[in-house]
Amino acid sequence: MPIETERLVLRLPTLGDAAAVGQLLGDPVVMRFIGGEPVPEEAWPGVVAKWLERWEENGLGPFLVELRDDGRLLGRVGILVWDTRTWTHSTLAAAGVFAQPELGWAFARAAWGHGYATEAARAVLDWVRPRIDSLVSVIAPDNLASQRVAERLGAVPAETVRLHDTVEAVVWRYAI
Repeated sequence: MPIETERLVLRLPTLGDAAAVGQLLGDPVVMRFIGGEPVPEEAWPGVVAKWLERWEENGLGPFLVELRDDGRLLGRVGILVWDTRTWTHSTLAAAGVFAQPELGWAFARAAWGHGYATEAARAVLDWVRPRIDSLVSVIAPDNLASQRVAERLGAVPAETVRLHDTVEAVVWRYAI
């Protein structure tokens, strides 16, 4: 089920991708807005396994983003599910009517500034629209680059929420 764009291939992760995603998970600058701390190398396989669980549980989840020309891993983009009662990650079934799908992305620093996040997120937005009723991106107030991506995709800032880890974030809403 890969999704292809002009420059990118979006595909499901595999457990064999754990070392490659380390360029994201192990980078404190990348992790600043998606968890705060770098993930230790020994935990990378567990993170990828969790992404695969999200696909199994929700029929939605994160895609890995590769450059079409050479297959180089650039980042991840896809759909996560929040339970809006607690602003914790959940499943569609567990959160029920409180389930809020989120379009999220994270890219290796070497991929920043090339429009890859917008291109990949737009492809996922087009793919997911027929499958859901509402969509948001949950973005840290000082993450200006992600705010620009959300704006390019047509999202508008709405409420500010406090996530489960006590970090504030702005909920950007998409027209579905």
